[in-house]
Parts: sequence; structure tokens; C-alpha cells
Amino acid sequence: MNWKKKLTTCAAAAAAASFFIYTMNKLTYFLATVDNLLKTTDGRTYEWKFGNIFYTKKGDGKPLLLIHDLNPSSSGYEWHRIENQLAKKYTVYTIDLLGCGRSDKPDVTYTNFLYVQLITDFIKNVIGEKTDIISSGESSSFVTMACRNDDSIIDRIIMINPLSLQELSQVPTKKAKIQKFLISVPILGTLLYNILVSRREIESDFFMNYFYSPSKAEDSYLKTYYETAHLDSCHGKYLYASLRGNYTKANITTALKELNNSIFILSGIGTPDNKIVAEQYKHLAPSIESFDIDKAKELPHLEVPLEVLEQIAVFFDDAIDSIPDDISTSTAGSVSNIAADTANTIY
Repeated sequence: MNWKKKLTTCAAAAAAASFFIYTMNKLTYFLATVDNLLKTTDGRTYEWKFGNIFYTKKGDGKPLLLIHDLNPSSSGYEWHRIENQLAKKYTVYTIDLLGCGRSDKPDVTYTNFLYVQLITDFIKNVIGEKTDIISSGESSSFVTMACRNDDSIIDRIIMINPLSLQELSQVPTKKAKIQKFLISVPILGTLLYNILVSRREIESDFFMNYFYSPSKAEDSYLKTYYETAHLDSCHGKYLYASLRGNYTKANITTALKELNNSIFILSGIGTPDNKIVAEQYKHLAPSIESFDIDKAKELPHLEVPLEVLEQIAVFFDDAIDSIPDDISTSTAGSVSNIAADTANTIY
């Protein structure tokens, strides 16, 4: 009988611990999303085969698709400082990728090809014509693959800090598969995810990786990214698990060599490796152009949006015709001080 009592005690303790962790997960979700910072009245939904995709549409002109970095804490909000300016000349589509932001977050393995399908279907079924694309971070990889698979859907491409070819060549290892499994499991996996995308971790990303000048990382950015990572009962963990498992990576070397599209790379060289990555891409495809932004890291379109808009205008030639006059163009990649009332027009 003694072993039965021990078993009962262990079961009760496990149940109590599970309930406590479950409650903590729910509390974390509530506190992270209570402000509802991503709420918008002009959102639209694309009913895709793997889940509903949130997007916005602004402006009138040639279509331009903005694709944020592949990260459960990211969303179309990443573009909020430049999309309205671009909409003066373009029909701007800003998408929340599957597993991110206000789009659905199904319990699936997220792969590079999954996003190739999403971008292809979105352009064909929603935009309906060949489009220009501006992509950020890892998302540039599946834009490249989508363009290779169907060259009739994508015209010009601007990549902002794409991943290195070496990083994109990584494959799921046994260790990576274990990480994916642990994060994907109920309750304990959610707890682990909440620790990995805590407010402190989000702040660390902004101060160490995303922004060159931490003082420019406004509290609203941190709060919104933190909220985004926890939307839909923290189901962003499924994408996060696939990212940690390297399931979203794809070797794009051959695709880059075969593309005939006009491609422009913006590199925030506050992270020196970004310049090296741009040179890697240009070595494979000499027609690629690039520009270095000195005082920026991974998110120049959030940190120095006016300079990014300048370079978009240069590459797209006619993309923007109303950048404020008091911005000095500099080949060194620096922007002069901007009056506060002018800067506010970007929001």
C-alpha cells in the first residue's frame, strides 16, 4: 500500500505543479496583451489554407508588399514608421506572416517552403499582379525562393539585413529537434517560451541587436513587440520552436544566382556582419546593389526611417516624392537632425 500512497502523492504534486504553471502562463498572456496595442480598424483578412492572414492595404499605385522579419515578436508593426509615406506613391500591402502578429498561429512545423507558398498565394489571390517587395531579416530568404519558383509574381526586391548564406544553410540537428519538441509541448513548453520571449529578453534584443542607439528604442516599441509575442495565448511558440529547430532555413545560393530581378540590399552596419553578408550576396549575383547605413543595426526602418525612405526612393526611382525637405542626403549614410514636428509625420 505504501507505493500506492507515494504514487498518489506524486500524482497530486504533479497536478498541482501543472495547474500552477498553467495559471502563470495565463497570467503572463493577460498582462502582455491587456493594452491591445496592435488593435486596428483598417485590417483585412486573407483566408489562406493554413490559417487566416492579417494584412492592411493603403495608398494607390503600383503594388508594394512589406514583409517583416520572421520572428514571433514581429508583425506588420515593424513598418509603421514608413508605410504611410510609401502609400503616397504605392498601393502598400503590409502582412502579418503566419505564426506572427494578428495572423493565425497553428500548431504546425513552420518551414521556408510554407512561407514561399504563403507569399506566392497572397500575391496571386490578394494583390493580383506583379509586385515590388521590401523584406526584413530572414524573410528575404523565402522571398528569394518564391521569386525563383515563379518569376511572374515579384518585380523589384529590397532586402533589409538578410541572413548570411551560412546561417540559411543550417539544417535541423538532433539538438535542434529536441529544442523544438520541448518548446512545442503544452504547459511546460509555454512556460519555457514565456521565459525566452520575456520583457527582459525583448529589451535585450532591442538594445543589443535591433537598434544602434538604445535611446531610440521607445517604450511603445518594446511593449508592442512583447505583446505580439504573446498574442493568441502565446501560440507564437510554435513558430519560435521551428526557428530554434532550423526548420525555416533554406539554402538560397542557387536561387540567388538564377534571379534576374533588380535587388537592393540595405545593411545596418552598426552590426559589422551585415556588410559582409551584403558582399556575399553580391559575389553570387553581381547585379545586386547595396547601401550601408552607419548608425543602425537590424531594424533601420524603425530606428532611422527617413534614411531608409531616402534609399528606397533612390532604388525605386519614383517610390517617394514627398520626403521632408530638411533631411540631408549623405553618401556616408548619415542623416542630419530632424525637427520634431517633421519626424512626427512618419508615424
